[in-house]
Amino acid sequence: MTASEHTPSTETTPNPNAGAAEHARQAPADTPLAALSAAGVSVWLDDLNRPMITEGDLQALIDERHVVGVTTNPTIFAAALAEGDAYSQQVRELAAQGADVEHAVFALTTRDVRDACDILRPVHDATDGVDGRVSIEVDPRLAADTAGTVEMAQRLWAEIDRPNLFIKIPATVEGLPAITQTLAHGISVNVTLVFSLDRYRGVMNAFLTGLEQARQHGHDLSTIHSVASFFVSRVDSEVDRRLDEIGTDEALSLKGTVALANARLAYQAFEEVFSTPRWQNLADDGAHVQRPLWASTGVKNEDYPDTMYVTELVAPQTVNTMPAATLDATADHARISGDTVTGGYAAAQETLDALERAGVSYTEVVGLLEREGVEKFATSWDELLDTVRGELDKAAGEAT
Repeated sequence: MTASEHTPSTETTPNPNAGAAEHARQAPADTPLAALSAAGVSVWLDDLNRPMITEGDLQALIDERHVVGVTTNPTIFAAALAEGDAYSQQVRELAAQGADVEHAVFALTTRDVRDACDILRPVHDATDGVDGRVSIEVDPRLAADTAGTVEMAQRLWAEIDRPNLFIKIPATVEGLPAITQTLAHGISVNVTLVFSLDRYRGVMNAFLTGLEQARQHGHDLSTIHSVASFFVSRVDSEVDRRLDEIGTDEALSLKGTVALANARLAYQAFEEVFSTPRWQNLADDGAHVQRPLWASTGVKNEDYPDTMYVTELVAPQTVNTMPAATLDATADHARISGDTVTGGYAAAQETLDALERAGVSYTEVVGLLEREGVEKFATSWDELLDTVRGELDKAAGEAT
């Protein structure tokens, strides 16, 4: 069966690649980013800070760089709040109100995301809600707390109150039922920290179950959207380290190949799941597919091409969320040669099989990466709290 015959059903969406195609008509044509958009890849930015919003940088990226979405995480917010004085006035206001640090962080981050949602709203409207999205993550310390995650997802959704918002929920074991329950409330979800193929299938099942429950609760399925953030470069970083330790020719020949193979097999799973009768039943009622989102696409090994995790992961109905440096590199010199994913599944599976033969456990690697991902986000959240606590104390001192 050909790749086109595997294409997930999208009868309810006039243009399944609308986020890329519609925006391509407005931003500069005949550029690598235009070619990427035309190939069905939505270009998102993995960064957000208040100066980008207030000084017009985000709008410029939309107008000139085909950017149709933004993702954030605790690390990004911690870095933004630690630099400059863009948040000083709001911090002083919060301090005067006697806000504690948890309330202050909530207020600071939701304001940025709400304002970014407003800037991207025209893209959202032009793409039938497919793009124009901004993501905000639940407190990562809740990664093992299903009920707490659902409660915070509802708080964020109500506070920001924008239809083009995504609530980010990590794909932990406890996160899967939280994803289902959040979707069942009619809330759009960006599932984050997906590393393994087994977990990705669990994420897609959680998504389908969530839509089925949302329908039972009377929600309009056409208003609920989701992406699944499948992490890429971190896989190569950990696998390459282990391959170097083994040091055989067979092991070294696999360096820089496993992350792409993993992602391509994820796309194969996406095609399979969204070609099932179970999915078609939901699509008939207006549901949209949960698109794969390639995350962690900045190259961490300087020996690799700096656009590798962009040019080698081109496929319809996907998102690539890029850090600013990767976006710049892609705009400058990426060579987009069409679909580089479908049709390569047998080779991708052979790469993972060869990894096991070389002595590296795939299961061990992806399990470690998930645990580290949750820990890193929790550490960044603590840093964010410490930064805001310091700013609140400083503002309170100045007021006395």
